[in-house]
Amino acid sequence: MRKIILTYVFLFALHAGAQESKVDLSGFKKNGSEVRINQKIITLTWPAGNNQTGKMLIDLENDHAMLKSIQLAKGKIFKEIGSDLDPAFVLTIGKRSLSPSSGGWDIFFDRVPKKPFHSYPVTIRKQNASVRTNGQQTILTIDGAHADRFKGNVEITFYNGSPLFNVAAVLSTEIDSTAILYDAGLVSKKAIWKTMAWANVQDQMQQATPSATDTSRNLEVKYRTIIGENPGGSLALFPAPHQYFYPLDEAFNLKFTWFGQNFHKLIPGFGMGIRQDPYGDNRYVPWFNAPPKTQQRLNFFCLLDEGNATSALTQVKKFTHNDSYKAVPGYKTMATHFHNEFISDVVLAGKPVPEKPEFVDVLKKHGLDIVKLAEFHGPGHPKGPDNDRLKELGALFQQTKRLSDSKFLLLPGEEANNFYGGHWLAFFPKPVYWVMSRKPNESFVVDDPKLGKVYHVGNKEEMLKLLELEKGLAWTAHARTKASTGYPDAYKDEDFFKSETFLGAAWKAIPADLSIPTLSQRVLKLGDDMANWGLRKHVISEADIFTITHQNEMYAHLNVNYLELPNLPNYEQGWQSVLDAMRKGKFFVSTGEVLIPSFSINGKKSGETLKLTSARTANINMALEWTFPLNFVDIVSGDGKEIYHQRINLNNTQSFGKKTFSWPVKLAGRKWVRVEAWDVVANGAFTQMIWLDQ
Repeated sequence: MRKIILTYVFLFALHAGAQESKVDLSGFKKNGSEVRINQKIITLTWPAGNNQTGKMLIDLENDHAMLKSIQLAKGKIFKEIGSDLDPAFVLTIGKRSLSPSSGGWDIFFDRVPKKPFHSYPVTIRKQNASVRTNGQQTILTIDGAHADRFKGNVEITFYNGSPLFNVAAVLSTEIDSTAILYDAGLVSKKAIWKTMAWANVQDQMQQATPSATDTSRNLEVKYRTIIGENPGGSLALFPAPHQYFYPLDEAFNLKFTWFGQNFHKLIPGFGMGIRQDPYGDNRYVPWFNAPPKTQQRLNFFCLLDEGNATSALTQVKKFTHNDSYKAVPGYKTMATHFHNEFISDVVLAGKPVPEKPEFVDVLKKHGLDIVKLAEFHGPGHPKGPDNDRLKELGALFQQTKRLSDSKFLLLPGEEANNFYGGHWLAFFPKPVYWVMSRKPNESFVVDDPKLGKVYHVGNKEEMLKLLELEKGLAWTAHARTKASTGYPDAYKDEDFFKSETFLGAAWKAIPADLSIPTLSQRVLKLGDDMANWGLRKHVISEADIFTITHQNEMYAHLNVNYLELPNLPNYEQGWQSVLDAMRKGKFFVSTGEVLIPSFSINGKKSGETLKLTSARTANINMALEWTFPLNFVDIVSGDGKEIYHQRINLNNTQSFGKKTFSWPVKLAGRKWVRVEAWDVVANGAFTQMIWLDQ
């Protein structure tokens, strides 16, 4: 191996001396890919799986297109799919509000586009270059990228085993309080694609024959993908399925792709790519965090296919299981926190009630077995009067029962936001009638001849009592951000929080930051804090979105809980088993692309207690299944004061794999442990705690 490496370095030095090409190959190790340099052309080939080989010719001459040729071979015959292309990026820079009362960098309630902002093309003056390997990845870096106050380089990453590559402008700034957006793509001054193609929101393939004079237009597509076809094959271009979408209250499809001439009036030439709408859903629009000196990866993915656009899109869809949550034996998928307001806006508004509402069909098609709603978040009468409140609950129970069946469970729920502080969700294992107020002369509970027990709750003590009597659960919504900034920290010593009725907190990717290799760690850090407080709490995922339609970009904003349940409960018999699985920590959270079919430490599973031997060591057994190549696993543990991370590099994995891993871990003095798994696209999954007794 050392001889091979030295040979490559020697060849580099020879070419560099003759042609003055500054290409550093010292970090390149033989991993199946190959690199050749001829004057200022770097030719890189990589094994693309399925008896395919990908090839890219990169031109370092500044007045030439960077991507001279992109090719794919089935066997030994290469076909050119694209040529004379340049990566193009538009960086939009705004001002972040960092008030501690809003959560600092964890802020959501920020309206960045209401403040001055400006868009800049990322200028790329090709300077020094390097090629290095990282397990099954080969990374080409070209220095000389900048936009206004940001500067850095361009990285192209090739993934062995797949005709997939990633293009990124990696930029940083010294300026504080910065929020950013980016648009990106591939453009050409010479050639255009023979055909442009995409799937519309009805999942129907569309095609257009482009002209060099076509003005750039934004498209509303499904699967976030735009495709260029040529006689040699197709190139599909798409963003990271979750990371690219900064948090919003809505999942509107804001035309996230584009093609044509003079994009944004900043990028000359004909191109195609991805884009963001700076105004979002016109509510709170926080964009991406860009703290000083962080390496922000403005990136997109490309997938090559020897066939047409339909064939290419079929391959792209496999990475997200066709934008649905794959079934895992022994588990049921559950998503929570939806403010669809079907009851207030349709059922009680006098409108025709559809037999099969669109929102139910949308959720089913995403592979969800169980959906917990959060109705009456704004509309409704949570504090009464009783006639209105009980009528609303009755309609909610009637419709959730009607719309549930043997394969889909639609469950009532509310974001209560009374008594405890901040925002929190209430969840009962059966229909419960309760009013969030109690007059001095009213009883806490009465028996209604038609409804059964009806509760009136007047304070936090009575709320806890109700949850105990009806075996319910509560948890903090969007902890430490939004209207829960400062919570649950502010009530961590309260009896209701310490009780078994308080599950913990809900995770959603808030805030967004393109410099970290994961989605938001905000609530994961909170989970670790709660464990170090000595409390056995759990972290469940939440969507926290409003409108649910087929037109929306739902998958990008969804996440799911895989509950360890052998069967789906029957609505009429109650769903206590759902709450039991949650309460006991018998679940893992996933964005969908990374799955954890099994996880144990010395035979103990999530939510259980492991008694360590005197050696204080243990063995983690973890089955993982993934679509994009994995990046790393993080073993997180705590001793009641400190939090510890043991990162295990998984960069030798390729796309579409499954494997059971085993790792020894030292846990002396630790009180709990959990595990996260993340892929190269910042998709991930995480377990709940295993508690340690030693």
